[in-house]
Amino acid sequence: MLAAVGKSAQLGLHTWLPDAMEGPTPVSALIHAATMVTAGIFVVIRSSNLFVSLPSASAIMAIFGIMTAFFAATAALVQYDIEKVIAYSTCSQLGYMLFAAGLQQYGASLFHLFNHAFFKALLFLAAGAVIHALVNEQDSRRMGGMGDVLIFIFMVSSVGTMALAGATFLAGFYSKDVILETAAFTFNFSGLALY
Repeated sequence: MLAAVGKSAQLGLHTWLPDAMEGPTPVSALIHAATMVTAGIFVVIRSSNLFVSLPSASAIMAIFGIMTAFFAATAALVQYDIEKVIAYSTCSQLGYMLFAAGLQQYGASLFHLFNHAFFKALLFLAAGAVIHALVNEQDSRRMGGMGDVLIFIFMVSSVGTMALAGATFLAGFYSKDVILETAAFTFNFSGLALY
């Protein structure tokens, strides 16, 4: 569990993820959306037989996950670097996945892991296109009015953002709804409190 917390940038061990954004954006899309940071969640899912027999460890995982999801989403609100915003968003979604695994809903966690890989890779690549169009400018305070110039990038990043936010009929809606529904109907105090 501790290895998964460190590898998946959960609260307390999350500081490496936003700082690891120094590479090119396509590399960030591959590493941070699909492979590297999700490895910790995948280890938890593969070790589900162990965690089923340890409900207290699962409860701790759920608490770590929900705290990470809330903290990272809040931290993303005050970032100006476009890649760091996406990195903190990734950290928040990883907390969401760990929350689902802590509720012992490993299928829902894996479903959100796959969905997240697709829409977060789309967002990283769209951010890279914007950064390239603005000649390596990453400060979001200096961006604006680009929707008319980069119309295709605007459209695909809007779809990725809506999927990340859980807009109806997009991938994030279904995976997040399964996790929230599971938390709401656990019929115990910890599940309802975390919900």
